[in-house]
Amino acid sequence: MEELQQITEFKTSPELVAKLQQYSIQKTYKAGDIILNENAHIRSIPIVTKGTLKVIRTEEDGREILLYYIKTGESCIMSFLGGLHNETSKVKAEVEDDAEILFLPLEKVSLFIKEYPQWLDYIFRLYHKRFEELLEVVNAIAFKKVDERMLDLLHKKVELTGNHTLNITHEQLANELGTARVVVSRLLKQLEEIGKVKLGRNKIVLVEN
Repeated sequence: MEELQQITEFKTSPELVAKLQQYSIQKTYKAGDIILNENAHIRSIPIVTKGTLKVIRTEEDGREILLYYIKTGESCIMSFLGGLHNETSKVKAEVEDDAEILFLPLEKVSLFIKEYPQWLDYIFRLYHKRFEELLEVVNAIAFKKVDERMLDLLHKKVELTGNHTLNITHEQLANELGTARVVVSRLLKQLEEIGKVKLGRNKIVLVEN
């Protein structure tokens, strides 16, 4: 599979790529599909070969916050760690853009760690990247205003999709930021007034300056 062959750590091990293809199950999902729920048992590890996932944490009061995105060629380190320690999932993984995903059974994950150093390098790289992204989330919540966080999130979505027109509701945006819809609507209106965005029905256009 070409997408797997393009992963940096896998380029030196065609055998590992072949094993991943042999033992994984490929599935296709539409935007909005949930591939992993909080408190669910983890039986396999997802590797995204097309599209994007978003990983979300839900609080007891129902509020949600976006932790990070999983792009093509990446996996969910939370699934790695939870699965290896026989724990249930602490996060929810939702499809952001239509996606194709390989699911590798947990027993193969452990076997590959022993047999392929490239697989371990892959896990460590993802762990490092996710750790930095989670630090950014903590920093943003602690030190940034909601309008700054929202603008950062909009820019990140544009970067992921390559499209300045985002099909997203104020409610969805509020959920990802962990704030109220009325706050998001008010801030978006302010951003529109200063020419940062253009608002439509379930649509936000990020304006380049």
